[in-house]
Amino acid sequence: MNDPQAAEAHRLHLGATGETLAAPADASLLQTLLRAGQAWPASCRNGSCRACIGQLAAGTVRYSVEWPGLLPEEKARGCVLPCVAYPTSDVVLTPLVD
Repeated sequence: MNDPQAAEAHRLHLGATGETLAAPADASLLQTLLRAGQAWPASCRNGSCRACIGQLAAGTVRYSVEWPGLLPEEKARGCVLPCVAYPTSDVVLTPLVD
């Protein structure tokens, strides 16, 4: 893959623990979490079940699917589906707390 963005690495800060992980632009946030041994709920891994929903407290992501399973209101609140979200900057991710 010769995509220059794919080689770029960002930081994934875990708001709940304060840990920081290297987050390659070509790996979903969930892949980054699981590769680092972090426990994070997940099921479908395609953006439809919502098991992995979290809160993007800072940063930006791009989605690998056209319409991830988030309501517009959830997107406006900063909700994110880590299984289909790829970092485009350093991000801060926390578990969703309603």
